[in-house]
Amino acid sequence: MSPRRNHPKRGKGSKRAPGAEEERDIALSFSTIEEHDEGIYTVRKITGSTSNKPYRCPGCDQLIPTATPHIVAWPHDDVDSRRHWHTACWQKKDHRKPRVERSRNAPRY
Repeated sequence: MSPRRNHPKRGKGSKRAPGAEEERDIALSFSTIEEHDEGIYTVRKITGSTSNKPYRCPGCDQLIPTATPHIVAWPHDDVDSRRHWHTACWQKKDHRKPRVERSRNAPRY
């Protein structure tokens, strides 16, 4: 018995040329406007199927793996400064304390 094939077969003409990815227009995506302590943000939810490369979350400084649902947010007037966040990190953004770097033997008080 052959194993079950969970992905469709590709035909000869269905291969994409490397670097031929289409740029998505941000204005055409479904976005919402949210008000936070730092100002007004445009927020877009990304599904796992549209996420095709890993990103670094600015909230926890951890990697967001490919095919993981997450949030893309940027200040309302500045599209070039958009960042990819874990959904939980974005929701806790206003409640997070400033991160303090301590040496290994430093007191914690």
